[in-house]
Amino acid sequence: MPFNVLVAVCLAYVILMFAVAFAAERGARAGRLRWANSATVYTLSLSVYCSAWTFYGAVGYAARSGLEYLTIYLGPTLVFVGWWWTLRKLVRVGRAHRITSIADLISSRFGKSATLGVVVTLIAVIAVTPYIALQLQSVTLSFAVFASDRPTGWALPDQGATTLWVAAGLAVFTVLFGTRHLDADERHHGVVMAIALEAVVKLVAFVIVGGFVIWGIAGGLGAIADRLALIQTTPAGLGWQLDPGRWSGLIFTSAAAIFTLPRMFQVMVVENADERHLAAAGWAFPAYLLVMSAFVLPIAVVGLTTLPATANPDLFVITLPLTHGAGNVALIAFLGGFSSATSMVIMAAIAVATMVSNHIVMPAVLRLRAETAPGALAARGDLRGLVLISRRASIAAVLAMGYAYHALSGGGAALAAMGLISFVGVAQMLPAMIGGLYWRGATRAGALAGVSLGFAIWLYALFLPSVGPSGLLPAGLMDHGPFGLPWLRPFSLFGLTGLDPLMHCLFWSLTANTLAFLAVSLLTFPGPIERLQGLAFVNVFDQSPGGGSRGYGQGRADAEDLLTMAQRILGPAEAQSFFQRAARDQGKAGYLPDPGPAFMAGLERRMAATVGAATAHAMIAQVTGGETVSVADLIAVAGEARQAKEHSAQLEAQSAELARAARALRDANDKLQSLSDQKDAFLGQISHELRTPMTSIRAFSEILMEPDLPEALRAQYADVIHQESRRLTRLLDDLLDLAVLENRRAQLTVSVTNLHDLIDRAVQAASATRAERDFRIRRNRMTEHLPIATDADRLVQVLINLVSNARKYCDADRPELRIEVRRDAGRIAIDVIDNGSGIPASAQGLIFEKFARLTDTQRAGGAGLGLAICREIMVNLGGDIDYLPGQGGAAFRVTLPDRLRDGTLDRT
Repeated sequence: MPFNVLVAVCLAYVILMFAVAFAAERGARAGRLRWANSATVYTLSLSVYCSAWTFYGAVGYAARSGLEYLTIYLGPTLVFVGWWWTLRKLVRVGRAHRITSIADLISSRFGKSATLGVVVTLIAVIAVTPYIALQLQSVTLSFAVFASDRPTGWALPDQGATTLWVAAGLAVFTVLFGTRHLDADERHHGVVMAIALEAVVKLVAFVIVGGFVIWGIAGGLGAIADRLALIQTTPAGLGWQLDPGRWSGLIFTSAAAIFTLPRMFQVMVVENADERHLAAAGWAFPAYLLVMSAFVLPIAVVGLTTLPATANPDLFVITLPLTHGAGNVALIAFLGGFSSATSMVIMAAIAVATMVSNHIVMPAVLRLRAETAPGALAARGDLRGLVLISRRASIAAVLAMGYAYHALSGGGAALAAMGLISFVGVAQMLPAMIGGLYWRGATRAGALAGVSLGFAIWLYALFLPSVGPSGLLPAGLMDHGPFGLPWLRPFSLFGLTGLDPLMHCLFWSLTANTLAFLAVSLLTFPGPIERLQGLAFVNVFDQSPGGGSRGYGQGRADAEDLLTMAQRILGPAEAQSFFQRAARDQGKAGYLPDPGPAFMAGLERRMAATVGAATAHAMIAQVTGGETVSVADLIAVAGEARQAKEHSAQLEAQSAELARAARALRDANDKLQSLSDQKDAFLGQISHELRTPMTSIRAFSEILMEPDLPEALRAQYADVIHQESRRLTRLLDDLLDLAVLENRRAQLTVSVTNLHDLIDRAVQAASATRAERDFRIRRNRMTEHLPIATDADRLVQVLINLVSNARKYCDADRPELRIEVRRDAGRIAIDVIDNGSGIPASAQGLIFEKFARLTDTQRAGGAGLGLAICREIMVNLGGDIDYLPGQGGAAFRVTLPDRLRDGTLDRT
């Protein structure tokens, strides 16, 4: 088969994955494709466990070690059948605390420790490197299988270049569909759908190859048994003898991988849409593994009895069909292996990149900004771009490390051996994970000591010796140990010999890890946040969904600073919606809730879904100027009796309800008092505004009655009378217009027009206000071209008022106005934002009242009815106008429906 054809097939397959991922992504954003969140898709996505190791390497493993290959399937099966309760608890914790990765889980459990998050992230990055190399090697070798020295064959281009191109292509796909945007729930619908499709592809491919080998080559299952008996008569045989110690160790290692492999944690916990999906996965995923494993031994047996002794057992899946003239079956096998490799690399790269971004890059940014005063973080630029860039760079770095490991190792190691190195590495996270889920006494210091010691032993005793033909450790150290101490040799620590390097490292690393974790936890005492998190994790089934610990005192932060910060991470729309709902739940209007403990905990969970729990906690603590633990939290930690907890919960609910009512009454009273004061000022101002023009008109009209008045002065005084009468007329018109609008008796002329044209009219009409100032207006004209059914003149009146106010009151040295338009859920939002000092929080609730004035009434012209009229106009148009805090200046949002309802505007 020509090389170009093989490459074209790969490209066509990748394009298909792109199309599936893109369609799923768009469907999820639009609220369609509910079946994409089904138990079937969830179970198929778990098949990311079956990488190129299980597609290619399992056959090679069986050919070299007999039935020992079954251990890589038995471990996951035992977990899903016998440890289902632990999986359910893990998923529940992940959903309740918005966990984004395994590093996030462990750091969040142990007091949201940034240090622990960094350590776990480094373990994941280094441990996943051999596995990435395994996938790249499998794809490269499968390309090489199709090259031959026959006249009709073709020569494979440089294998290093092939591996590099494969790594680059996988990086591009992962970046495009794994880091296109930041989700509030950190789920990747497009990637999951593509992986679910790949699960079907590799399963069907393996079944086709297995069927062809059994019935197309061997002649049936009976012939397979005869071939197996023939192999067993040879001196080498297939290794049927079972070593209980090694089998137990390998089963444990593969079982631990289900919990700790970053890609498995990603699909099993982070991408889980419904906890009930685990019930279906509990039997469907083991069934999937059973089908995948059923054909391994027959393929290995036929390969050993048919192919030359020099043939690579890892590639029997492809070489058997090729040598028997079944090029199409070989191509299907190639696609199955390619699918297995790509799905694993994509999901592993996403998981590791998320950890690097959340636990290394973002904390580093926070440390660089920590020199500023508390709250300064809120004033900085949008951090979402930095998060996405860091994740994309991390994906490229992870694949580059995999390529480097492949190049250093020479690509000569068996695929199964490379996979097991990674399995033992990630298993170092297991004691801290399981201990954190079930033992409230586990501490951050214990977890840090355990994972660090276990990781160091794995690095010294297994990983470094595996890199390259002679490893990265000096030969003298390998033979005689450091400082000439033979009991510290990497493969015989403390004099333990007789074990292969894998089992040797597994024993010592996990033993030291677990003992250090237990001992240090018993010798140290957890801090308040650790205690709270321990209670939340261990007793997660006793809490309401989304519950979690609280770690901030009430009133420690300004709500507008928190909103500004949240917008940097969640995006303006998501953050504003969250704050608005929280304020509404507290009985308040607008976008600024009281920053009490419950609100702070909810905000932290929402941000944790994007940047991780530890980083979210650190960011909020930086804005609040520190963290505290409330008395109620300490009582919750100390209270062990269920009755006391239930009674406390009831009291807390009643207290919260009373607090909301008291807060609403207090706000209403303050507002009424302010309005009363403003009303008195308003009446004084109105009498002043009416008396001033009337006095002028009366005085100058009396002067005009003088018979000997010069004509020049007569004309001048007549003009003064005219201008004052116009001023008086405008004031009366405003008062009458406001009365008509308040009584819903305004006559509306509704037509369909282009919003862009209305904004143009408003900007041009308002340009006369302080025309001498250099005032820059920024607009995205493409987004403004929206058809809208409304009263155009009334809407323009609102926009003129907002633009004129910005030109008049913006106090920036270089005044600038942004007009942003967006459509969402059947409504159009128009934001008018200047870069001035904004409106004080104490005045934001009054600016739309008709008796409210923010400036000195003696200095400002007009009666201050503009925003009150704007509010009533928008109510009559079926929309709203709100002040939008946290934008760095005065900001107003005008919202209105984008179409008519029953042929008329909704003016309810």
